[in-house]
Amino acid sequence: MTKKKMIWLIVGLGILLLAFLSFGPKHKTSKSKVITVATAPGPYSELFMNGIKPILEKEGYTVKSKNFSNLLNADIALDNNEADLSVDQHSAYLKNFNKEKKGDLTGIIKIPTIPMGLYQGAKKSLAALQDGDRIAVPEDASNKARAYRILSQNGLIRLKDGVNEVTVTQKDIADNPKNLQFTEIDSSTIPRVKDEFDYVVLPGSVAYAAKVPAKENLLKEKVMDDYYLVLTVNKVNKNKKWVQVVKHAYESEEFKRYFESKNEDNSWVTADKS
Repeated sequence: MTKKKMIWLIVGLGILLLAFLSFGPKHKTSKSKVITVATAPGPYSELFMNGIKPILEKEGYTVKSKNFSNLLNADIALDNNEADLSVDQHSAYLKNFNKEKKGDLTGIIKIPTIPMGLYQGAKKSLAALQDGDRIAVPEDASNKARAYRILSQNGLIRLKDGVNEVTVTQKDIADNPKNLQFTEIDSSTIPRVKDEFDYVVLPGSVAYAAKVPAKENLLKEKVMDDYYLVLTVNKVNKNKKWVQVVKHAYESEEFKRYFESKNEDNSWVTADKS
């Protein structure tokens, strides 16, 4: 081989090596190890970023957040593969999104959840409950149904036999012995007006965001399966390795220790401790 041919051979091999380094397996592996979380306002994304992200980073993953002003927009991004996962919704919301938006999302595992509850308003205990007391409840369909279910679970009202507990409204109340007066308003505004009512019903995430003390929760929801928060991904990704890594992170001893340190007031519940 002539000297000239040898030089061109070396140059060609160099070009091939550079191409391999730029577009070969290393580049693909790096890209596949980036997890983008569609975050919405509330405690669940916060728990993920503070408790799960560090575990994933130890496994070699890079975790990025893509912030949305509401859960609907986060789910649309997830459905369009503009993000990889979400941790801000329960199964009932997920099922409704798939139905209404023809979505293709799926839940992987149940994750820590803050239950809805009946909280103090102007009155500070249930012992003070009287005939005709006013109670503020969320106006959106899902949380409204949960609110009336909590009151039913604790004997303050009785629902009609055979009613679908996921779609309960005031019309499904069969008996209201204390003549309680219900006002349905936007859940996010309830903390600001709670002293104008005798009692209020608050979703856990709303109470958490408004820093309403857990000790003011007089009746805690017995969480139905459909109302546990779920790790949510697009169905096309459900069998990907990174999904299993995130699942194992939630199940890890490291996260368990972190979670327990953040749940000293028992405001959160898990699927095996409801």
